Amino acid sequence: MHKKFLYAGVAVLLFSFLTFTGCKQDDMPKAKTHEEMVALGKYIVTTGGCEDCHSPKIYTEKGPEFDTTRSLSGFPANETLPDIDLNMVTPGKWVMTEKNFSAWVGPWGISYASNITPDKATGIGTLTEEMFIKSFREGKYMGVGRPLLPPMPWQVIGKKTDEDLKAIYAYLMSIKPIHNMVPQPTPPDKIMEMQTKK
Repeated sequence: MHKKFLYAGVAVLLFSFLTFTGCKQDDMPKAKTHEEMVALGKYIVTTGGCEDCHSPKIYTEKGPEFDTTRSLSGFPANETLPDIDLNMVTPGKWVMTEKNFSAWVGPWGISYASNITPDKATGIGTLTEEMFIKSFREGKYMGVGRPLLPPMPWQVIGKKTDEDLKAIYAYLMSIKPIHNMVPQPTPPDKIMEMQTKK
């Protein structure tokens, strides 16, 4: 009699264990395929406003539209900035941008939207996934360089999950590489010098 209860108890425990662990495995999210990661990254980049600064614009009767032939290639290297009224970009006053919304002027100097296509010479083509994620977690250019400057919202992007950041990286590495050498930032004390060279 005791053996029957013992066997029945063991059977119930074994059944419960298998059922519980089986459910847990089914509940665990499956790793996304590369194609799914690229699709997620495209969704995040497209809805996250990345092209607002990183894509040059074409002006139409409806206003600026993204130049799809230069998507995410950053500030156009062949363009020059208009004259800047330095009195307006001192702390507490204006922050300004140019027609592409890809160069910004403020108390930090001039910052230019980077080329985030996978071009190896001028974009992020040599950046590893780890360095890419580190850029947003720590606010460093290429993960190790100078600070990322306004208006780049790295503090917000850096709060995304590892999966989201990996998806963004996967998408950016899947798009067409565009050769476009974006200027380095201009510190505040060099803006006047830059304007006198025009």
